[in-house]
Amino acid sequence: MLGTLNRLLWTLVRGVLRAVPTLVGVVVVSFLLMQAAPGDAADVMAGESGTSTVETMAILRARFGLDQPVLTQFVGFVANLAHFSLGRSPRWDVPVADLILARLPDTLLLMGSALGFAVVLGIGLGAVMASFVNRWPDRILSVVTLLFYSVPGFWTGLMAILIFSVGLGLLPSGGSQTIAAGLTGWDRVWDVAAHLVLPAAALSTFFVAVYARLTRAAMLEVQGQDYVRTATAKGLHPIVVATRHVLRNALVPVTTVAGLHVGSLLGGAMVIETVFSWPGLGRLAFEAVMKRDFSVLLGILVVSSVVVVVVDVLVDLLHAALDPRIEGHGHG
Repeated sequence: MLGTLNRLLWTLVRGVLRAVPTLVGVVVVSFLLMQAAPGDAADVMAGESGTSTVETMAILRARFGLDQPVLTQFVGFVANLAHFSLGRSPRWDVPVADLILARLPDTLLLMGSALGFAVVLGIGLGAVMASFVNRWPDRILSVVTLLFYSVPGFWTGLMAILIFSVGLGLLPSGGSQTIAAGLTGWDRVWDVAAHLVLPAAALSTFFVAVYARLTRAAMLEVQGQDYVRTATAKGLHPIVVATRHVLRNALVPVTTVAGLHVGSLLGGAMVIETVFSWPGLGRLAFEAVMKRDFSVLLGILVVSSVVVVVVDVLVDLLHAALDPRIEGHGHG
C-alpha cells in the first residue's frame, strides 16, 4: 500500500514538473501567434460603427492597450496571469475569465460525455471483436468501426439532426437546454441530457472506432502472454480471465490514447458546438475569431492547455494505478 502511494506521488510530482514548461511554452507561442494575426478588435468595432477614421481607430486601440509595443502587452498579459486574471475583452467589455467560466462547464460536459461514451463503447466493441476474432461479429464490427473512423463528425451531426430531430422528432436539434422552460431538479437534468445526446454522439464516433480497434489489438496481444495462459490453466472462468487479466492490461494503451485525445476533442468540439448551437468554448472561440477579440481567444487557448495538461497528469496517475510496473515515467 505504501509503495503504491509513493509511486502515485512520484508520478504526480513528475507530471507537475513536466506541465510547468509546457504551459510557459503555450503562453509564449499563443501570444506571438495572436500578435501575428491580421486585424484586431478595433478594426471590427470601427467597421461595424461606420466611423473608421484614423482618429477613431487610434482612440479604440489606446483604450484597449492595442497600441502598446508587443513586449509591453506580453508583460501585461503575464502580470495578469500571475494574478489569475486573463484580462478584459475589448469586444464584450467584460473580464475574459467571466466569459470563459460561463462557457467552460458546457464544453467540459460535452467533452466528458463524448469521451466517456467513446471509451465505454469502444472498449466494449473491441472486447467483443477480440473474443470473436476472425468470426462474423468481428467482421461486422470491423466494418462499423471503419465507417465511424471515416465519416466526419460534422456530417454525422447533420445526419443525426435530420433523422432524430427533423424526421422522428425524438431529440432537440440544438442548444444545451430548453430556453425559458424554467425547469428544475430532475426535469432540468433530463432536459440537458436530451440536448446532450446528439452532439456527444457526433463528437465521439471517430474516437469509438479508434478505441475499439486499439482494444482489439491490445487484447489479442495480451492473450498470448504467459500469465494469461497460466490463469487459464488454473481453471479460471474465461470471463474472469478476459476481464481481470486480459482487459485490465489492455486498458493501459487505451487510456494513454484517450488522454492524448483531449486536445483533439477540444478541436472537434468547436465544429460540433457550431453545428448544434451548443454554448461552449468552441462557439466562443469562433465568435472571438470573427470579432478579432484575441484577448478572449488567447484566454481560451491558455485554459484549454491547462485542461489538457491536467488530464495528462491524471492519465499518468491512472497508468500507475493500473500497471505497477509504471513508476512515474509518464506516456510522453
